Amino acid sequence: MQVFASLLDALAFTPSRNAKLRLIGDYLRTTPDPARGYALAALTGALSFTGAKSAVIRGLVAERVDPELFAMSYDYVGDLAETVALIWPERPRNAPPPTIDAVVDELSAASRAEVPKLLEAWLDVLDADGRWALLKLATGGLRVGVSARLAKVALAEAFDKEAAEIEEIWHGLEPPYPTLFDWLEGKGSMPDPGAGAGFRPVMLANPLDEAAIDKLDPSAYRAEWKWDGVRVQAVSRSGEQRLYTRTGDDISGSFPDVVAGFDFNGVIDGELLVRGEGEPGIDGLVPVAAFSALQKRLGRKRPSVKLQQSSPGMIRAYDMLFDGDEDVRGGSFDVRRIRLEAWGKTAPEVFDISPLVPFASWAELTEIRAGARADGIEGLMLKLGAAPYTAGRPQGPWFKWKRAPLTLDLVVMYAQRGHGRRSSYFSDYTFGAWTEEDALVPVGKAYSGFTDKELAALDKWVRANTTDRFGPVRQVAPGLTFEVAFDAAQRSTRHKSGVALRFPRIKRIRWDKPIEEADRLETVLALADG
Repeated sequence: MQVFASLLDALAFTPSRNAKLRLIGDYLRTTPDPARGYALAALTGALSFTGAKSAVIRGLVAERVDPELFAMSYDYVGDLAETVALIWPERPRNAPPPTIDAVVDELSAASRAEVPKLLEAWLDVLDADGRWALLKLATGGLRVGVSARLAKVALAEAFDKEAAEIEEIWHGLEPPYPTLFDWLEGKGSMPDPGAGAGFRPVMLANPLDEAAIDKLDPSAYRAEWKWDGVRVQAVSRSGEQRLYTRTGDDISGSFPDVVAGFDFNGVIDGELLVRGEGEPGIDGLVPVAAFSALQKRLGRKRPSVKLQQSSPGMIRAYDMLFDGDEDVRGGSFDVRRIRLEAWGKTAPEVFDISPLVPFASWAELTEIRAGARADGIEGLMLKLGAAPYTAGRPQGPWFKWKRAPLTLDLVVMYAQRGHGRRSSYFSDYTFGAWTEEDALVPVGKAYSGFTDKELAALDKWVRANTTDRFGPVRQVAPGLTFEVAFDAAQRSTRHKSGVALRFPRIKRIRWDKPIEEADRLETVLALADG
């Protein structure tokens, strides 16, 4: 466990991507099985322990530390695992520190009632770094600046393999990945992803640099609408049907009405949407509801029949990965598109095909994109006609060209401590708009869009203007305005204001703007309704 703790500690304080790759690679090459497999699973988010919740950890520390002292410490540190690791008053035990594989094995087999005793015993025999790593591992909140993709790239580089090979077989593997490491070390063959309804790694797009668009040949690219839903992979093979998110999460149970319509053989890439009402939409397609309708269904493991009927799911297909049993990812986009359109003529009713957007020049496509907001569309996708379907985010073949964001001037209402290197700063901000009664109501929250220097200035302002405290959250006196960029506004019954901003981020700190000149709620509601 201490070796894994050293890895996490080094990763948390290493900003360089290449340095993180080396750290992970060295660990995976030199650490024996099964410890390295479980460490890899932790870094990629593949471990989950149902009994190790934050409430359990709070209960443990409450038995040994004065509640007021812990509350003050947690308020200062801002991270539960770090606070407990530092403040824990161990009771010496005649036992060695646990290994990471022992922790994983015992937590996996333990009942909810047994988990607290296990954690308590381990916390007593580990040092502060080990306790921190243990709690991060148990709760699944590593936050050391490593994505699942980065961990897989590090694994591939460490053993001189292609990251695409790792991605291809990943979702058929289980921790601690013995067959994977046997293959990587030349002791066995490459694991077979199988012919069943397994997930295949998706191809992703890069944001388009509009300043460089003239360097691209418009005749070489195809344009599609970027629909406002959730990217999914529909799989129907070997008598099995599955619906996956782009990260490989199986959401078949959340959308049984969609999966029930998978009367085909193959793998389709597309956008999960909710059918709307009214006249046909753009290009004569089935009308789709706002993202908020889809949001009601996301995360519902067993949606009611009523919800399925009021918000029926559908898939707007973009691409084809398997046509029957044939893997067509190696063919060009143009060839796959021909196959997709042919398949679409007899596709199940839960599918339709996302049309191509004809254009002759970038200037013409720019005008087309300008009208995307009026049609409730996020923007455009550009795809190289000659490109194969390549896992990951290769540079050049695919671009996403989102519509320009909307902006509002909003007043800061609350601030909350961040995580990781931001745990000592108030870096998460809730902002609001003025009502007709000149009261502020929250409409969004953001934690990005400012420099480290600006963060320090904001943190100082929050501390100087705090009027109330709610744990790690500070309420501040109205006095600071943010210019907030966002993709859309949508009605929301969960918010006091009745509206919420989609993907808000701080565009600019308006130190110069009086709060009285910030936008009003009626403006935000008009955007949601229009």
